[in-house]
Amino acid sequence: MNHQISLTVYLAAFVAELVQTGIKDVVVSPGSRSTPMAMVMAEHPEINIHIHVDERSAAFFALGIAKVTNKPVAILCTSGTAAANYFPAIIEARYSRVPLLVLTADRPHELREVGAPQAIDQIHLYGQHVKWFADMALPESSTEIIRYARTVGARAAALASQAPAGPVHLNFPFREPLIPKLDEDIFQLEERPMGYVKVRNGELTIREDELKEISLKLNGYNNGIIVCGNIADDRFAQAVIDLSEMLKFPILADPLSQLRSGQHHLENIVETYDTFLRNEDAKVYLKPDVILRFGAMPLSKALTIFLKENHQADQFVIDGAGGWRDPSSLSTEMIYCNETFFCEKVVAFSETRTSGEFLEKWLAVNNLTKANMALIKDSQQLSEGRLFYELADMLPVGATLFVGNSMPIRDLDSFFHNNNKSIKVIANRGANGIDGTVSTAIGASIYSQPLYLVLGDLTFFHDLNGLIASKLYNIDVKIIVVNNNGGGIFSFLPQSEHPKHFELLFGTPLNLDFEHAVEMFNGNFTRIKDWEHLQELMNHSTEVKGLNVYEVVTNRESNLIEHRDFWRIVSEEISNFVKGVD
Repeated sequence: MNHQISLTVYLAAFVAELVQTGIKDVVVSPGSRSTPMAMVMAEHPEINIHIHVDERSAAFFALGIAKVTNKPVAILCTSGTAAANYFPAIIEARYSRVPLLVLTADRPHELREVGAPQAIDQIHLYGQHVKWFADMALPESSTEIIRYARTVGARAAALASQAPAGPVHLNFPFREPLIPKLDEDIFQLEERPMGYVKVRNGELTIREDELKEISLKLNGYNNGIIVCGNIADDRFAQAVIDLSEMLKFPILADPLSQLRSGQHHLENIVETYDTFLRNEDAKVYLKPDVILRFGAMPLSKALTIFLKENHQADQFVIDGAGGWRDPSSLSTEMIYCNETFFCEKVVAFSETRTSGEFLEKWLAVNNLTKANMALIKDSQQLSEGRLFYELADMLPVGATLFVGNSMPIRDLDSFFHNNNKSIKVIANRGANGIDGTVSTAIGASIYSQPLYLVLGDLTFFHDLNGLIASKLYNIDVKIIVVNNNGGGIFSFLPQSEHPKHFELLFGTPLNLDFEHAVEMFNGNFTRIKDWEHLQELMNHSTEVKGLNVYEVVTNRESNLIEHRDFWRIVSEEISNFVKGVD
């Protein structure tokens, strides 16, 4: 059999197996060496091909799709530095536990390390940032190699989804000529056409006697808290709320936990801890003797410090993916068990408490803080804190809110309060970088509408080319750019106390007019005049299509003063309350 037919049969078997595993979306960056894989994929009727010319942006775009679907998405590129541009998104996928299937084309073995053009060493290119790597066999049409191709496809997709989810890298060497033979039905597989091998991924659990022992132990504590970070399981919210109501422990809900917004009971959910845990009196008043942690580490630095200061408390970390989410070495028990299953079993093995004095303490401080946080609305000038305070009211029911890193995600943590609007909140918090934010959000918006992206001006600038996907595919996305002309977060860090080189090294004002860039991508740009103007636009935001960018201009120095004044006022109220109770 000639080379062209062998190439076609080999790749058709691999692609067909990917489809059988459930992979539907592939993001392709054009290139020569990847031609045979791209053409075969485009031929399959059940694959959605998304073309993205920039590999760095393409990988983040795929990351966004995978984030909202919780299914592996494949990315395909040619050889050389094209593959290297995938690296930032692969790192993010690795640490945020998002399934990606990375497919890189390569020179055949005889053209490696001999000066061939567009050839770099792609063997283990991503190191330990991928869960598995395979340098694929050269295409053949033998029965053994076809079975191999199909088995690797099934294995790679399963590994990407297996907890903890993450990226898998397959490197495909191709010899020329690169054009496959597509003049017949290439996906008519002779052996096991409905899938070669089905991989069934299970969930981590522990023995029932251990769960009973843990339940008995937890019932011996009176002053406990439940800390919930980012967790991707729609069943978890109700399970952890049932656990809270049974144990009478408050839930400190990170905004990425999906607990602050929804139709579930919100009574025991504490959301203003980032503000009141800056107060020493509150921290003494609310001292726990046990801490249960679910999901990723929380965003809040104030909460992280509080956890460190209470190192004497027993700390249970429950992780259904078997990771080690304990940067401060505080855990007394690391429990590898599906989080929802754990909550349900502890509830089943326990009796509901009648007294909840410690819970009432937390709720009282939380309610007092929320009441005082309403002062942020007194500020008539456009400000970052008030923006996030208003978002819950401005966003429509069922919206997806994607938040950029640096200051926006921190302001979200501080000011985005409980609501019943089922707003899904997502962000790139694996490596916490600002790169690829626009691309990730636009990828997510394909399967999650309406989507609103809120990010800073530096983050927006860093990934402006990601806007091309909205133009090419008519993707609806609303972007709120908080433009404080630089890196606002550095004003809150110790660097700001050394003004000599602060603006040069950290403030980094860009003085850019984004209107022209947005127009280049056929988008609509609006500079917000005041709060009423923003509210009016948001009221009609679901009616507008395509790319819409709303710029909220703020001042870094004023923002710093507003935050500090706000924290001071609220802290005084909390201290007065605690001292009055004592």
